Amino acid sequence: MTTSDVAEDVTEAAWQEWLSSDRVDSTLVRSAYAEPRLRQLFPWVGMWELHFSRCTEHPPTWDIPYIAPMKGGGFLVEGPSRSEVVGPAETAEAAVAIVVGHLSPGWGPAFLGNRHQLAQKEQAKQR
Repeated sequence: MTTSDVAEDVTEAAWQEWLSSDRVDSTLVRSAYAEPRLRQLFPWVGMWELHFSRCTEHPPTWDIPYIAPMKGGGFLVEGPSRSEVVGPAETAEAAVAIVVGHLSPGWGPAFLGNRHQLAQKEQAKQR
């Protein structure tokens, strides 16, 4: 089994956990999982928000917008930093589309490791 196979298995296991969790909107998780570009990223949840990381371990990357539920319905796409608001979305599918629109080419599949190790790998590629 290769490192990329392990990363894929770890990522899929995380998606399966969130697909059956009550800590995040199930419609949102199903919509994100249905999108191939997001499905290859590592999902994590905090404060009922759905986040996406380009690596499988803590600390995650913070370079992809995340989706938060809004009081009264709908979703808010924020990030990548907590101080940035991308915009509201009435449906989970619309929120997912906004996030996908902010992905850089080549992001994914998730890297087996943390954001520091991923940065080292990316720097080595640039040399």
